[in-house]
Amino acid sequence: MAKATRIQETLALVGFVALVAGMAVAMMGGVFARDNGAVVLIMVILGIMIGILNITPREQVPFLVAAIALVVVGRASFAPLDDVVKGLGASLGSIVSYMAALMAPAAIINAVRAVWSLAQPG
Repeated sequence: MAKATRIQETLALVGFVALVAGMAVAMMGGVFARDNGAVVLIMVILGIMIGILNITPREQVPFLVAAIALVVVGRASFAPLDDVVKGLGASLGSIVSYMAALMAPAAIINAVRAVWSLAQPG
């Protein structure tokens, strides 16, 4: 039993590191590499890792609500902020879009898990 717990703890740590790395890459990418396909690919890969390793069944519903909110806000325009500080709106828009790209695969994985558990008999 102790070995299984140790493996679960390690996987949870890997998932947490993927989340932190994804947020850091989203912020740096939003500022320095807007609309970059390679950054989006990194976000998707990290999002898959997060979806598989991080979210427990107890956390699924709150996670899905937060992910939906983030994906919806990811489509918002921050362009008016460019009038205040040049490039601010574009950078914020890119950061949020990258964060949405990070959370979308994790949300899909957990939505399928939730539907699967609801569809099982008993």
